Amino acid sequence: MHYYRYSNAEVSCWYKYLLFSYNIVFWLAGVAFLAAGLWAWSEKGVLSDLTKVTGLHGLDPVVLVLVVGIVMFTLGFAGCVGALRENICLLKFFCGAIMFIFLLELAVAVLAFLFQDWVRDRVKEFFENNIKSYRDDIDLQNLIDSLQKINHCCGAQGPDDWDFNIYFNCSSESKSREKCGVPFSCCIPDPAQKVVNTQCGYDVRKKSKNQWDDQIFVKGCILALEAWLPRNIYIVAGVFIAISLLQIFGIFLARTLISDIEAVKAGNAF
Repeated sequence: MHYYRYSNAEVSCWYKYLLFSYNIVFWLAGVAFLAAGLWAWSEKGVLSDLTKVTGLHGLDPVVLVLVVGIVMFTLGFAGCVGALRENICLLKFFCGAIMFIFLLELAVAVLAFLFQDWVRDRVKEFFENNIKSYRDDIDLQNLIDSLQKINHCCGAQGPDDWDFNIYFNCSSESKSREKCGVPFSCCIPDPAQKVVNTQCGYDVRKKSKNQWDDQIFVKGCILALEAWLPRNIYIVAGVFIAISLLQIFGIFLARTLISDIEAVKAGNAF
């Protein structure tokens, strides 16, 4: 990479340092995500035994954190160095990557709207796979518990989905104390209890189904999420628009700076 000094023209310092400031936030956020992900993996012993990554059949939330961190770190680094050193290759890489992510987000949103049944089936399959691995990873466990508590739901389509998990399965072969139960996050909280009762879901599915709604949430999380979206459509749309505007702003800054550098180089060629 080379720093260009031009005698008869200059690259706009406003665009240059505005793009640098824009990307330093990306870069620092990427560092934070990477640090958090690596710390979580070290706590679970993954860094000393990488085979544990493939041992989980569901989603490991730490992998998602690391992927986001790597992407943000890479783009932030490319944008910062590209702006400071006026390097067209790095700036084009940053601009192209942001544009690709923006178009990918737009395509996913459109396809999700057009093929809602297919998306619902994939979400159901995804949730069921994670239910199977509920006890295999503490981060996945916390994620599912948070989802169920926040949305007042249980399982993908209902409490019986916990039969997919070997610990909560009602089969006669199961020796687990949690047999025919549900996680505590499915339980209707008691305002009088200050300490969480982690055993509140034990044996609940041994009772008749008309008794369940006195003790646990009976609505599936897919239905809960489908009901949540229309109620919060303006918040979702606002977040999507804000992210899109930030991406478009980054693309604009990068393209403008690239044009300035190319114009200066062309002027110095004569």
